[in-house]
Amino acid sequence: MRPVLRSAAVLAALAVAATGCGGGGSDDGVVELRFSWWGADERHTRTQEVIDRFEASHPNIRITGEYTDWDAYWDRLATSTAANDAPDIISQEERYLREYADRGALLDLEEYGEQLDLSEIDELALTSGQLEDGTFGVATGINVASIMADPELYDEAGVEMPDDSTWTWDDFIETSAAITEATDGEIYGTQAMGVTEGPFQMFARQHGESVYTDDGQLGFSPQTMTDWWEIVARVHEEEGAAGAAESVEIDAGGPDLSTVATGSGAMAHFWTNQFGVISNASGHELQLLRFPGETEFDRTGVYLKPAMFYSISAGTDHPEEAAEFVDFLLNDVEAAEIILADRGLAANTRIRDETRDALPPADAATADYIEELTPDVVDAVQVPPIGAGEVVDITKRINEEVMFGRLTPAEATDQWISEVETAIGSA
Repeated sequence: MRPVLRSAAVLAALAVAATGCGGGGSDDGVVELRFSWWGADERHTRTQEVIDRFEASHPNIRITGEYTDWDAYWDRLATSTAANDAPDIISQEERYLREYADRGALLDLEEYGEQLDLSEIDELALTSGQLEDGTFGVATGINVASIMADPELYDEAGVEMPDDSTWTWDDFIETSAAITEATDGEIYGTQAMGVTEGPFQMFARQHGESVYTDDGQLGFSPQTMTDWWEIVARVHEEEGAAGAAESVEIDAGGPDLSTVATGSGAMAHFWTNQFGVISNASGHELQLLRFPGETEFDRTGVYLKPAMFYSISAGTDHPEEAAEFVDFLLNDVEAAEIILADRGLAANTRIRDETRDALPPADAATADYIEELTPDVVDAVQVPPIGAGEVVDITKRINEEVMFGRLTPAEATDQWISEVETAIGSA
């Protein structure tokens, strides 16, 4: 398991993380701040461009970037926080936000209203970073879960594109299987969907439930999760996706090596901020489809997900300057034209409108897609409880057991609930 905030030493350090960490000042009087993030090379390049632009207009502040890949990021952040040496400005993710905030490791951003203007942030996006005691993260941008489809591969298979305003989960499975069969397995209908809890969150919401409740408990019935694992199993049993071993390999390759990116599959589920990268990799004009089941059950499951959050360390020596930088990231149109949709479609509604024409075609299509779906969003998703970071690995491991046929859907549900309740302390 990823050692994020796991040991007693780390937990104890977080309790006193409000002292002794953060950037300092140089001999020339310039305030030095550290900013951490994860991601691929393109994100690093864009972020450094934004830093350079900020420093040009703020000669009294110097920003040092600290970046790595996803897995290494959380280990590094936990270690630096435990050592009272956290970066001043921290990229956060929804699964870990409460964990750091509740331990006193993050500042309440509402206390820095003079430096950080949150008035133009999309309301649903803003609430996603709010806990009982304040706002501890502000969304960098918003994403929506989507099915990315390749119309050219549908044509090659001789299968009609679905009507995504009405299709059901049965339709999804049958369409996926039909594509694989029609191409003798040269093109898979879809990519495995049970790897993360995101698709299940959509499925649970369609049933009027949710993965978590406001008070940090599990918010769905065991039957709903069993029904979900049955969908995951059926996709493989009916050969709508690659076999279990190949599916594990495909997932490990990330978005760049996904089925739609490589032309080996007609569909895959991803967050919308990945649409540009996947479209470029595929060389085809891909299409964004709504998730199946949006008109099949009690209500829609679609929700606006914060791509990530900007947070400020409670131990920074320069909270006002850190807040100034976060304000620049969120509210400066020229910074937004560099970042574009890399961290999600801008959470600032004015910036979203002003940068629309600067978006590449794929990201412009993403903007249209999100605008079209936003009226269907019933409510925001609850901030995950402490320990939710472990759910990533739990879900991936149990999904593999289901794909390989080593767990039945009912057994997978029992094991998932047991392990996650232990992880979040609700057992």
